[in-house]
Amino acid sequence: MGYVAVTGGQKAIEHANDLTKYYRLKNADGVLNIKEIEAQFRLLIDRVMGEGGLYAPEYAALALKQAEGDPAEAAFLLRAYRSTLPRNHYSLTVEPSEMRVLRKISSSFKDIPGGQILGPTYDYTHRLLNFDLKNEETDVIKEFLADFELSSKVDGEDITTYGKVTDLLQQEGLVGNHSCEEVEPFDVTRDKLIFPASRSARLQILSRGETGAMTSFAYSSMRGYGVVHPTIGELRVGYTDVYIPYPYGEEDDSIYIGEIMVTEVETINSFAQNEQGNVEFLLGYGLTFGQNEVKAIAMAILERSLETEGTSPTQDEEFVLLHIDSVEAHGFVSHLKLPHYITFQSKLDRIREAKNTKQNNKTIEQAVTFNPF
Repeated sequence: MGYVAVTGGQKAIEHANDLTKYYRLKNADGVLNIKEIEAQFRLLIDRVMGEGGLYAPEYAALALKQAEGDPAEAAFLLRAYRSTLPRNHYSLTVEPSEMRVLRKISSSFKDIPGGQILGPTYDYTHRLLNFDLKNEETDVIKEFLADFELSSKVDGEDITTYGKVTDLLQQEGLVGNHSCEEVEPFDVTRDKLIFPASRSARLQILSRGETGAMTSFAYSSMRGYGVVHPTIGELRVGYTDVYIPYPYGEEDDSIYIGEIMVTEVETINSFAQNEQGNVEFLLGYGLTFGQNEVKAIAMAILERSLETEGTSPTQDEEFVLLHIDSVEAHGFVSHLKLPHYITFQSKLDRIREAKNTKQNNKTIEQAVTFNPF
């Protein structure tokens, strides 16, 4: 009987996998190209890379195709693949201040170094369905791209670096210069998280957190279920270079291995008195792969919130860090779909026993009540 049950279940699973593939393909007019997913779903790609913890646009596109567009499943696939890769090198600390900026804005200051650069964003568009997208033509697309690139010069030559808003605040003594020694960060992918967590561990978990969960927690803090309601000192989107140490050179020698797009947010919160008795603003920090601005803002809010003491949910380190991970949350909720026959059978046994006990007690009470003697 055991062997029959196992083989029967195995065949059912194989058929379920075939059905999944069938429903993915049955209404398709052609093959969905990975390159097209990577090119035209860039914001979704960025979200999956951030939650998967792996900067690999092509593999993120593949994961999305395999997951039929489910970002949680795609992030799960990408993180699972990441766990199989060897770790050959550790990069040097990246310098977001040297970012080649595509977009930068500040809601705290009108005039910032280099001015406000809107860049690619949906912030200033009407949320109306664009029905022209239903019948896009290749020739029209090519003509638009050629004209836009000619008039805007978006070949990368005009992308440059700018000073940061927080540097100006530091010069005025409004923000403390909290420099610290560069130490080896805690690795959440290899070591078990222990509370209270170090700041490096918190930042890693926040950077891999699920966008929706982090946005909800940050929103709750701003609505009064927390103490952080900031303004954005600066939001930046751009490319930052990545280097690794040169193994056969001097201590400061390094090798350039590529660039990554990141979103960096520094928020300005309430002010407090430092150890020297000076009043200064408190900052929050967020950094994510790709262009994921809402998540970066939420990360800055939660990072600042976890630095404060209090009893609100968003100040509870364990509550926040253990409930924003999409893989952990998705997996634990989804596991309820797996067989729990023995667990539920024990519940059935207990409730039946309780009902029988109650019925027996009721019978005894009735017998005592109607005893003619």
